[in-house]
Amino acid sequence: MTGRAVLPEGLIERVLSRLDMPAYPERSPRGLEAFYRAWCRHVPFDNVRKLIAVRRLQPGPLPGNDPAEFLEAFLAHGVGGTCWAGNGALCAILNGLGFDARRAVATMVVAPSLPPNHGSVAVRFEGQTYLVDASIMHSKPLLVREGQPSRIDHPAWGVIGHWVDGAFTVRWRPLERGAGLDCRIDEWSVDGARFEAQHEATRTWSPFNFALMFNVIRGDGRFGMGGGMRIAIDSSGREVRSAIGDRIGFLVDELGISEALASRVPDDVTMPPPPGSRTAQQRGTTG
Repeated sequence: MTGRAVLPEGLIERVLSRLDMPAYPERSPRGLEAFYRAWCRHVPFDNVRKLIAVRRLQPGPLPGNDPAEFLEAFLAHGVGGTCWAGNGALCAILNGLGFDARRAVATMVVAPSLPPNHGSVAVRFEGQTYLVDASIMHSKPLLVREGQPSRIDHPAWGVIGHWVDGAFTVRWRPLERGAGLDCRIDEWSVDGARFEAQHEATRTWSPFNFALMFNVIRGDGRFGMGGGMRIAIDSSGREVRSAIGDRIGFLVDELGISEALASRVPDDVTMPPPPGSRTAQQRGTTG
């Protein structure tokens, strides 16, 4: 097994308590499902601490590179992280619980010919592989079988696993996009250093470096924010967007972020084109 992170004594028990899990889950697909369901309902996908770090030029590693630091921040402030940090922490705690979890590298196919840009987690049981993802948040482990489709049926967080040119690909619905997106798994087992390097490479440009995003499962739906709007998807899959008045109040009272951290989040700014893109080059030549 590559890149196993050893968590400090007592941290796993504190996280389980915060996830409302009374005991260690059994080491089985059923136990994995129970833990992943609890994770998706408590640990958000968000860029709160990353925005603070990159926009306020905070020195040191990006927050969440260390799984223990990620989990301590979750316990203290109610925040999670983006894909490399969140899935790194999810993999570490699953290993600490005795599961055979591996960090996986994937590509969110937002444009053709992109390099890998997403971290995920695969868990193995006696020849079977299950995908659990701290960013996609499909609530139930997704079974991966060579050449065979799989799916999780739910109007708010359901996904479809299918094979594209020999690669397992997950079709899912990002909260802030409103349309489906493919996530292609490229590598099934990498170490923590790879995750950290990929995460650090996003410091200069990433879609999560400019505007606040937040996504978590609440009840039988999903809830969060994106594009400066409050976003909720109910149990029927219906999406409702509404304006946010008091931003700090929304972060604290509705999203559950500590006031100390919420007050440090910078305002949203317009996302520039990716470096090296045709749009960026045109802007550079035209001023």
